[in-house]
Parts: sequence; C-alpha cells; structure tokens
Amino acid sequence: MAMIGLFGVFIAFIFFLIYQCFFLCKKSHNLLSLKNWPFLGMLPGMLFNIPRIFDWLSEVHEANDMTFAFKGPWFSGTDMLFTVDPRNINHMLNSNFAKSKGPEFKKIFDILGDGIVTADMELWEDLRKSGHALFHHQNFLKLSVSSTTSKLKDDLVPFLDKAAEENIVIDLQDVFKRFMFDTASILMTGYDQMSLSYEIPGYEFGEAADFSEEAIFYRHLKPVILWRLQNLIGVGIERKIRSASEIFNILFGKIISSRRKEEISRVKKEPGIDAVTYYMNVDTTKYKLLKPGNDTFIRDVVLSLLLAGRDTTSSALTWFFWLLSKHPHVMTKIRQEIHTNFDPTDLEKLVYLHAALLESMRLYPPVPFNHKSPSKSDVLPSGHRVEAESKIVICIYALSRMRSVWGEDASEFKPERWISENGGLKREPSSKYLVFNAGPRTCLGKHLALLQMKMVAMEIIQKYDFKVVEGQKIEPVPSIILRMKHGLKVTVTKNI
Repeated sequence: MAMIGLFGVFIAFIFFLIYQCFFLCKKSHNLLSLKNWPFLGMLPGMLFNIPRIFDWLSEVHEANDMTFAFKGPWFSGTDMLFTVDPRNINHMLNSNFAKSKGPEFKKIFDILGDGIVTADMELWEDLRKSGHALFHHQNFLKLSVSSTTSKLKDDLVPFLDKAAEENIVIDLQDVFKRFMFDTASILMTGYDQMSLSYEIPGYEFGEAADFSEEAIFYRHLKPVILWRLQNLIGVGIERKIRSASEIFNILFGKIISSRRKEEISRVKKEPGIDAVTYYMNVDTTKYKLLKPGNDTFIRDVVLSLLLAGRDTTSSALTWFFWLLSKHPHVMTKIRQEIHTNFDPTDLEKLVYLHAALLESMRLYPPVPFNHKSPSKSDVLPSGHRVEAESKIVICIYALSRMRSVWGEDASEFKPERWISENGGLKREPSSKYLVFNAGPRTCLGKHLALLQMKMVAMEIIQKYDFKVVEGQKIEPVPSIILRMKHGLKVTVTKNI
C-alpha cells in the first residue's frame, strides 16, 4: 500500500511539473524554448510545440546553427542530437556510411518486421541488391506504366468526372491514397484492391497504415515514460499497433496463400513480376539470407514496399496540388509545357512539371524525418560528439527551410530554382535535397515514383481544375509520413 501511495505522489509530482512548465511556456510565448528543466529536461518545450512540430524544429535549427542537442527527462534514455547540417548529413549517409541503423530503429519500426526499412548488415545488402534487380527489371517497369495508365483511365478519371458533374466536395488526399494503394498493390502483390470507387467505402488497410505511421512518429520523439503512461491511462497505442499488424497479416496471409497455389499450378511459364511472386522465386544462391519459402519474411519485405508506394507518392501529390492552388501561375506554365512538349513516350521533356514536383517535395518531403544511430563514437563535421548507439534525428522538412542552405527564398515555392540556364534540370547533392535519402540507402523506387507522379499530374492538369474549399486548416499531422491533418477538400470542374 505504501508503494502505491508513493507511486501516486510521484505521478502527481510529474504532472505538476509538466503543468508548471506548460504554463510558463505559454505565458512567455517562447515557442523556441529549449530550457532544460529539472527532471523533465527539454521535453516541455517540445510537447508544447507538438501541434506545429515541423515548423518549430525548422525555427530551432535556424536559431542554433542547424544542429542542437535535445536533453530528455532524466533516466529516460531519450537524449537526441537534431541536425540538418549538410556536412553532417553527408558524413553520416555517404562518407561514413554504416550498414547498421542500430537496435533502437528496429524497435521503433517493429511492425515492418525484417523488411528493407529495418534490415541491417548482410540481410540489408541482399534485400538492397534483389530490390534493385526488381525495380530495374523491364517487365516490372512495364507493369508500373500499364497499371498506372489503366487505373487512371478506369478509376480516377471516371471518379473525378462524376465529382465534377455532381459538384460534390472530395478529399483529394484520400483519393490519392486510395489510388496509390491500388497501383502499388498491383505492383507488389499482383492484385488490384479496387479501393477507389465513387462511393469510397472505408478500407481497413489505409486506416491501419495511417495510425501505424503516427504511432511510429511518437515513438521517435516521446520518451518511454510518457509512452507507458499513455497506455496506463487507456490510450492503448501499443494495442492499436498490434491491431494494425493483425490487419496487415490477414491481408498478406490471403495474398501469399493464393500466390503459392498459383505457383504450384504454373506449368513452364515465366513467373509474374509482382514483388510477392518475385520474392517467392528469388535466387537464394545469389541472395543467401532471403527466405522465399517463409510467408512471414515475404510479408515483411512486401509490406515495406507497399506502404512506401502508397504513402510517399500520395503525400507528394497532395501537397503538390495544394501548392498549385496557391500559385496559379505555376499551373499555367505546366499546362503550356504539356500543350507544347507533350509526348506520351517521353515524359522527360516535361522539365517544368518535373521541377515543380521536385520543388513541392523540397518544401513538403513525404518522409519528414530520418533517424540514425552510430555503431561507435564519432565526431561530426559540425564539431558535435556522438556516442555509440545514441539517437540522431535529421528533420528533412527543416532542412528545406534553412536559408543558409537554400538561400533567403528557402521558404518560397519556386520551381525555377531547379531549371538551369540552358533549360535543363539542375541537380542538387543529396545531402542538401534528402527527399529520396542519400548514399547506399537512396530510395530504390525514385525513378518509378517520379514517373507515376508525372503521369498522374499530367492527366489531371490537362482535364480538370480544382478549387480548394475555403476555411479549411491546412497543416501536417505529426507522423513519419507528411500527410495533411484534415485532408484536402476540393471541388472539381472539367478543364474544357
């Protein structure tokens, strides 16, 4: 009983400290507060700014020469180094690349199992090499183009036509998430989930994916003690993650079982080129650590690819069309370029469209954070010392807003910054433009994602105009994927 009483006093004391810190932060309006409080460390300043965490981190990085040490609550093991210094980024991801992301990273992303996002060392090498072979296979690329083309023609265009005819409000973010889930599902599993229809029924996979991503974000930033307290008071975040995992397991259980039956009945035919079939037939003499006969392994590998295909591209398209609504002159230039240079066999001619997509992702990167953990002690080029297994966070969203990196107009949407004097595309070092990661872990699907985005953007821009519904608040939700918290409500009219 005495122990229970002491625990109650301890909890009351913690909440009193948090209340006092919040009250003082609010009273002083010090949004950049990094005060190191007794016991609580710098946590109150961060929690006070969670609703605007990305912009707050941008401001804090700018005020602290692009790198700062965050001190978490005592004994919580949550001290972190935040940096957006391109020198540090290049050091960590290129010149001093480590095959291991560290045990903490795998723990945070445990819902993805042994997929390429969490894999380390030799397993990561096998997944990387086999993934590279898949994403550069001509049949896989053809499947990507054909599936995107057919989904545009059969699903997205009819959906938008009907929305325009009936003059209804649609959530463009939700539309893009469903569209990309269907196209990614065809590529990764060979099945069209058909989640995009005019009625837009609820679908469990998307809801499970969204919640998992938000939960992983809080695992990144919240100390263990608060995470556990949340579960004690009934929020049950870990229970919901388990529920999401069960939804993923059921979906992939059915798909993998069906695919294995098809493989048994296949007689002297080339296997399909979707990711599930590819990894079921992968050459284990080349990739010794891959497990084509293990259903859980197939689930882990393909789930990571499916989530990446659905979430990053749909996020990029959502922010892109919102920015076009705010900058109609950019929309006009893209339409003029399409009218002048359109060639369905060579989308590379659409230089301004490509530049606008790159610029949109610079300001609103689909994955706003990167997390590293050094395997041994090191000194970064900025002079900051990091210990083995410590946590380093790169806020890619903040990187794009650093005036010391991108110039005084860093926060402005200017596709022209990507166009060279001779009219071609300019290239920027990955340590400065980290949207597709950098070094040996550069995104395998970079070319594919840009191709799909250009196909979707071109089709929509040619045929439709969008008007963003007035009064809605556009802000990102705290998540590992940069989604809009309230969606993007628009009305559609046909572009005659």
